[in-house]
Amino acid sequence: MTVSDQLYPASRLAAAAAAAARAGLGALLLTPGPDLRYVVGYDAHASERLTCLAVPASGDPFLVVPRLELPAAKASPAGRLNLEILSWDETDDPYALVASKLGNPAAVGLADRMWALMVLRFAAAQPGVRQALASIALSELRSVKSPAEVAALREAGQAIDRVHAMVPGWLLAGRTERHVAQDISDAIIAEGHATADFTIVASGPNGASPHHTASDRVLRAGDAVVVDIGGTMPSGYCSDCTRTYVIGEPPAEFAAYYQVLKAAQDAACERVRPGVSAESVDAAAREPITAAGYGDYFVHRTGHGIGLETHEDPYIVSGNAEPLRPGHAFSVEPGIYPGPHGARIEDIVVCTETGCERLNTVTRELVCVPA
Repeated sequence: MTVSDQLYPASRLAAAAAAAARAGLGALLLTPGPDLRYVVGYDAHASERLTCLAVPASGDPFLVVPRLELPAAKASPAGRLNLEILSWDETDDPYALVASKLGNPAAVGLADRMWALMVLRFAAAQPGVRQALASIALSELRSVKSPAEVAALREAGQAIDRVHAMVPGWLLAGRTERHVAQDISDAIIAEGHATADFTIVASGPNGASPHHTASDRVLRAGDAVVVDIGGTMPSGYCSDCTRTYVIGEPPAEFAAYYQVLKAAQDAACERVRPGVSAESVDAAAREPITAAGYGDYFVHRTGHGIGLETHEDPYIVSGNAEPLRPGHAFSVEPGIYPGPHGARIEDIVVCTETGCERLNTVTRELVCVPA
């Protein structure tokens, strides 16, 4: 069995159909994006031309593709399945084709990333059919990773760790955030990713903006620098890891709350095990930060699931009482952002049968770069 077959097994089609039935859906309609790739392994090109996998709760699935993309569909993992592939020509109506072949189910689950123009065209082609999100069926499948998926995430984590190990060499006073971000993006690709998805380089006061975009700000001595980076591997699985660095001597207040942050991140990881709630992991990260007086500066959830998307279920946030299960993979990334500077520590972890495996192992100690 190839790696692709392990990551995208043929059994996914039957599992998706059964999940649709449990969710009260007559079928799933999956257009290009992570849902389609998860079910049949086809990393389809997204465009205004309809590509759609129809998975009835009962009955045979089929894939509708533009004729010009038929060779790509057949060459993908989907082509190795016992799956009917129907092509359509430029003058055809592919929505009518799907509707006529699928029949008239009471409800369909649409891929969460489906374009609005396709949602509306399906609504017109299937009058009276209730539309819902496919995630009400697929989330329970996608959120629990198989051993092959965990291995793919582990490979992604190791690749992004190698990039973080090189970051101190690029954090030189006098360079701009943008220059550093470009070096990092190049390294993400060089270390095995297919794409560099994001490179947050947030220096000085920009470190207090969790989703800062790298700017022309010049790095200077005394800056704390938050570096949050990730990409997508050829497997389709993603990396995401944050470390915080200092150029020269750290400001005294920063050094103090960085230790609080590290203790909070450790506490949250130690909380991870089967049966505990997602929100209890969030609480474990939040408690020491609040006790130290920095609670108002922790402004986001503790984590998000990761897999074929950088952000997916389960979300590690207050209000999510879902119990963790072995195979759940997610970030643990508390942050403290007082204003003059900020800090975040992020690892991807997997809930195991006995606790927690960190997929990022690059040092979480504060790294001070010579000014």
